[in-house]
Amino acid sequence: MDVKLRSEEMPSIVEMGSLDDRSMSELEEESLFTLEAESGKPKPVLGHENGHISRGSPSCGDKNLPNGVYKSIETVVFSNKLNLLMPLGPLAIMVHKITGHKGWVFFLSLLGITPLAERLGYATEQLAFYTGATVGGLLNATFGNATELIISIYALKSGMTRVVQLSLLGSILSNMLLVLGCAFFCGGLVIRNKEQRFDKASAVVNSGLLLMAVMCLLFPAVLHYTHSEVRFGKSELALSRFSSCIMLVAYAAFLVFQLKGQQEPYFSITEEENQATDAGDNDDDGDEEPEISKWESIIWLSIMTAWISILSEYLVDAIQGASIAWNIPISFISVILLPIVGNAAEHASAIIFAMKDKLDITLGVAIGSSTQISMFGIPFCVVIGWIMGCTMDLNFQIFETATLFIAVIVVAFFLQEGTSNYFKGLMLILCYLIVAASFFLHEDPSPKD
Repeated sequence: MDVKLRSEEMPSIVEMGSLDDRSMSELEEESLFTLEAESGKPKPVLGHENGHISRGSPSCGDKNLPNGVYKSIETVVFSNKLNLLMPLGPLAIMVHKITGHKGWVFFLSLLGITPLAERLGYATEQLAFYTGATVGGLLNATFGNATELIISIYALKSGMTRVVQLSLLGSILSNMLLVLGCAFFCGGLVIRNKEQRFDKASAVVNSGLLLMAVMCLLFPAVLHYTHSEVRFGKSELALSRFSSCIMLVAYAAFLVFQLKGQQEPYFSITEEENQATDAGDNDDDGDEEPEISKWESIIWLSIMTAWISILSEYLVDAIQGASIAWNIPISFISVILLPIVGNAAEHASAIIFAMKDKLDITLGVAIGSSTQISMFGIPFCVVIGWIMGCTMDLNFQIFETATLFIAVIVVAFFLQEGTSNYFKGLMLILCYLIVAASFFLHEDPSPKD
């Protein structure tokens, strides 16, 4: 009888034990919360150090601060081999102070700005993780070509409006012909087993905006050279300022159209076709996370912008002297050499994405950057010059405007099929070499001429 009773009571005892254990754990948690609520003060945290339990102290956050700063510097500064050129910036300032040789100052400043431009784009991308698509698009519009804009503003302050026009023109040509050509060429050589495709809808819209920019640059030049102005010298400037405001409105509408209104047409066709085969790659890209925090991105963005501004002043000041010292036309320096600095980051990333068969991103980098400069950078400089009292207009001269018009037509023809190969890339690179040779032999007319 006793054995039966004990066997019948054992389940109830086990159940009671489990209930007691659960109630005890719940009581412990409730007691912790009530104690913290009653005291209103944070409790010390227990941590393990060298096998012993040690109480946390407020100094732990102070100890972690240097580690966080070192990790941020390691991520931003020491993670890219291109940053080995950063010491050339201070070296350019030293050469300017000691020798004053304009050629060396220009060369060292040019190389010193190159990694800063790439890191500026990196900090902008990291900040875009925290801001969302709309604000991220505006950040890319503002800082995507910040190096060219900073150099242009310093050139406007120095009264070198022609350098501003030529450098912005060269940046458009470099992105359309050199960057896109190298991306198509390398992508075609790496991926030979299939034809690379991209979304034609986005390419057509960007080509239309580039043709609109050419139209806005063409009319002031034609008005000037046909001598059909109502007021000589004033109608051309008034038309340029009015057209610049229209271009800024059109670019703002394009951002809204791209980010808000028409997201589905801009979804990559190739991603839909290769979703089954490239599922692993797409999952890896989707899990991409920021490498630095929001405030670290803002701080690095400010540091890079300030340092680029300092070096840009020395760079612009040495352009004239470098042209004389090297016996190279200013037009070649402005159209060919200066854009290489600002487009270094775009050049590398466009080639990498093309070799991974992600041509939609490549077009967004190359053609999107050209659209950004033509529809935002150029009119922005005209408006800034208007505020500064500088006669910056859209009359880029006949030779430069014709070069841009032909380049836009060539690129539009290459993009109309929605496919790419290494031969198209080679053709674009050869076109850029012809443009570079033309500006090397081109003498910019003086204002009197």
